[in-house]
Amino acid sequence: MENTGTIVGNLLLGLPVILVCLVIQVSFAYWCLRFYVRNSAPSATHRAFPVMRNLLGVMLIVMLGTVVQVALWGVLFVLLNEFDEFYEAVYHSAVNFASLGYGDIVMSHRWKLLGPLEALCGVLMLGMNAAVLMAILQHILKSQHRALTPD
Repeated sequence: MENTGTIVGNLLLGLPVILVCLVIQVSFAYWCLRFYVRNSAPSATHRAFPVMRNLLGVMLIVMLGTVVQVALWGVLFVLLNEFDEFYEAVYHSAVNFASLGYGDIVMSHRWKLLGPLEALCGVLMLGMNAAVLMAILQHILKSQHRALTPD
């Protein structure tokens, strides 16, 4: 019976954090697409530097969104007294978020289910990052093909 309470406690804490991560992810995905659209002049779609600059900007925004989410989980771990140092909490969070599973740091029995919950969150969010980048790359390829193909 004790484990049931632990599972419920982990879910009651982890699921709202996942929802906050979803909001963060959607916000950063929107900013990425908006940045790309605003900075992609149709006349410059066949030039390498403007395309690379825009793609680099999008990738930096995506990475920033990921770092914010990892830090959010790290803050939660510190608030739960799982870590004394924010650095260690963020390190552990990054390992979970990226689904690396090093195992060099293990949280207490009471909160260790948060690790797999964060990993599930990370897989979803990193997949969404990949989808945003893929959509932009597809647009770049289509634009370059149109610019280089005679009518």
